[in-house]
Amino acid sequence: MNSTYSRSIEDCIWHERVTDTAQGQDYLEFSCLYPTLQKTYSWYEITATGDNPIAKQMWANYSFMIGNPITPIIAIALYGILIIYGQNYFRERKPWNMRNTLAMWNLSLATFSFIGAFRLIPQALYLMRHLPLRENICGDAEFYFGRGSGGFWLQLFVLSKFPELLDTFFIIVHKKPLIFLHWYHHVTVLLYCWAAYVNHIPAGLIFAAMNFLVHSIMYGYYFLMAMKIKPKWFSAIYITLAQIFQMVVGVLVTLLNFYYFLSDSSGTCNLSWKALSAGFLMYGSYLFLFLQFFLGKYNFVAGANKKDKLKFF
Repeated sequence: MNSTYSRSIEDCIWHERVTDTAQGQDYLEFSCLYPTLQKTYSWYEITATGDNPIAKQMWANYSFMIGNPITPIIAIALYGILIIYGQNYFRERKPWNMRNTLAMWNLSLATFSFIGAFRLIPQALYLMRHLPLRENICGDAEFYFGRGSGGFWLQLFVLSKFPELLDTFFIIVHKKPLIFLHWYHHVTVLLYCWAAYVNHIPAGLIFAAMNFLVHSIMYGYYFLMAMKIKPKWFSAIYITLAQIFQMVVGVLVTLLNFYYFLSDSSGTCNLSWKALSAGFLMYGSYLFLFLQFFLGKYNFVAGANKKDKLKFF
């Protein structure tokens, strides 16, 4: 392990220091494990000390999220009100033409998601390879990925669920059908991601890495569609299948969560009934709804609504 190309976990345990008075905690800095890969990281991603203004802002964000659980609920309430108002406003009006703006919006989300996937997928794969499965499911999330570069991108992932609500804006102003799956996903994923982050769910890294990957492909597809340059081979069915696969993995991981939590006699599994139930209900409902949509859209169910669009989230 101790070579030019990689280091051991013991060599890459760093210490967080947000202020001169706060002691902080030790954490695993993934970028340190591979010096060559570390060269692709920016200083603000990997430096978790009081000298880094980004680290201070991350800590401020984290503290705010811990103390203000009402925030995503308020955002969702406003989201619902604006949906109703927007649909009423455009009922007797012509749709807007914001194709170019929509294209740039999708390109920005695709780019952001691609970078996030590039950061978190290698970290998730490394931990799955070098740690026991139980440790990936029950381990200390703060130590393994909650600080440093992993924590930076995980926090951005959670916060990105707020601007992603704007996806619905483009559906409304273009007077496209707003299906249940679209707004249901936005509402539940924002609530769950916020709760999972502040409660340090150990499998959060796996969930975020998967979501970043699927979103990078999905928003890239929407960008090409908006620009009318999508290759013929790049079919929407691949996006739907990728989303279904994500939900299957999500359900399997939550079932593993239940198994290790219920068989934990030492009390060292960092999970709770509330988190387990929320995760299973969310991924289970997503899997059901995506399968229902897939079977209907691709003529597997008679009488399917052909007007439903793929713009879920």
